Parts: sequence; structure tokens; C-alpha cells
Amino acid sequence: MASQIILASASPRRSRLMNDAGIPFGAEEAHVSEDIPDGTDPRTACMYNALRKAQYVSEEHPHAFVIGADTIVYDGKILGKPADEEDAFKTLRELKNRTHSVYTGVCVIRADEMVTRFFCERTDVVFGDYSDEEIKEYISTGEPMDKAGSYAVQGQWSAHVERLDGDRDNVIGLPVKRLSEELASLGADLNAQ
Repeated sequence: MASQIILASASPRRSRLMNDAGIPFGAEEAHVSEDIPDGTDPRTACMYNALRKAQYVSEEHPHAFVIGADTIVYDGKILGKPADEEDAFKTLRELKNRTHSVYTGVCVIRADEMVTRFFCERTDVVFGDYSDEEIKEYISTGEPMDKAGSYAVQGQWSAHVERLDGDRDNVIGLPVKRLSEELASLGADLNAQ
């Protein structure tokens, strides 16, 4: 019997990426705090949160491959989800005409076999020029309000992305090509649930 694959996330974007990649999976939200100490480097921060999410869900599913993921937008400091519209405006204004990095840490746990595997992908994102009015119009759509860095690369803000150096899926929230390779190397059945 094939081992189950569970995504420890309630993110519709991550689920969509898994579906698009043809990976059979279930999803279960990990109810953990994503707080990290100030000054933590972005790779450590996202892998730590990915581990916590995977551990939380694997306690109930020890025979499954449980995937935890955490995405961090970094521009000299970690840019989380905006607190309010003013915070989103400030973040997008600071990122104008600049390059910033998006890190996604991934942890795969299979508790019954004592397997834990980590990896972290980085994608550099280059924003072009845009006006304060364009920022305000974007914020009025509500799209940036639940996104780290206050934007969705696959959404309306994509017009302001000049270049991506790395995996686009990583910026959306899950580097599924690398994840597929890691799952296959661990013996997960990617063809049937």
C-alpha cells in the first residue's frame, strides 16, 4: 500500500501547486506559531517554521510523508504579512526598483521511519518602477493583505516584476519540482494516493 503524502498547510496556493504537479496528497493545517527571534537569518527561519509545521501534523500521521513549508520575503530584514494597508504600502514602496529574495524552507517527515529531510530554495525577485497610485490601487484589491512581502507574484502585481532569478513556484510558496525529487528519493509514491 502506498504511503500517504500530507501537506501541513491550509494555503490554497500551495495546494494548487501540488495539484498542478500531479502529486497525490491530503492537506491538514498545522496550528503552530510562526514567530521567530529578531535577527534570525531567512534560511534558518523558514526551515525552522517548516519543521514545526511538519512535526505538528506528523504526530497524528506517523506513517505518512508530511510536508511542512514556510516562505519568507527578505530585503535586509524579514518582510512578513502586512499588519494593515499602511504597512503594505510602505513595504511595496521600499521594494520599488530593487531586488529582494524569497526563501521557502521545506521539511519532509516520516515519523515511523525516523526520516526528516530539509531543503531551502531561494529566488531573487526584481521589481521595476511604479507609482504610489499604482501601489494604492493594488492594495485596494485586498490581494496583498495576506501575503508575505505584500504581493502575489502570480497575481495582479506580476506586471511590476521585471525578472525572477530562480523558481517561480518558490515565490508562490512551494518549490514543487525540488519537492517531487526529494519525495521520490525517499520512496514516496507520486502516482497514486
